[in-house]
Amino acid sequence: MQVHCYTVGPMANNVYIIIEDSGPRCILMDPGLGAEELIPVLQQKGLSVEIVLNTHAHLDHVACNAIYADVYGCPVALHPADLDLLHLLPEQAAWFGLSTPRMVEPSVWLEDDMCMELGSDAVRILHTPGHSPGHVCVAGNDWVIVGDLVFAGGIGRTDLPGGDYRRLMESIQQRLLVLPDATKLYPGHGPATTVGYERRTNPFLTGGNSIWS
Repeated sequence: MQVHCYTVGPMANNVYIIIEDSGPRCILMDPGLGAEELIPVLQQKGLSVEIVLNTHAHLDHVACNAIYADVYGCPVALHPADLDLLHLLPEQAAWFGLSTPRMVEPSVWLEDDMCMELGSDAVRILHTPGHSPGHVCVAGNDWVIVGDLVFAGGIGRTDLPGGDYRRLMESIQQRLLVLPDATKLYPGHGPATTVGYERRTNPFLTGGNSIWS
């Protein structure tokens, strides 16, 4: 299973394409603002999007859901705890002075520890609330796509509707920091990092900002 990252749009969102090893099928992760520019990339590579999977329902991670659902006839997956947030897309767009993107209702509901098959392999869903109530991470064998839960040297915001600092820190501690140090972390913005590097250097996990210090 291969993970490819493309940074797009005005908020420099990382869109991830998870590709099966033995065929053309892929999972598209978080097609937010500007992600429509990846359609030619997918077509050039001969890839077929099997499902659009959202780590959470903030505008910059879901703005192009409907475009991909139309082009590929594929379902959209979201954790049900973020459905109310998805329905606030008009308000979210207004916060940034943007037009409201067309919304598509999810038809696949993500659950904690749910496995999603892709060819002969599978990814596992980790419910990691805090940045939003239904935020999830997507775990492979030695990597995790972490959305806006944690970043290289930082953590996700909790000052937006549905944010909860304590739950976010618990999600990081209980779902990510228990993984091997070499596990690669792919965030929704910024560069990739590893569990071990963040454990040692992230000031929110090592210093006075941490509830675990």
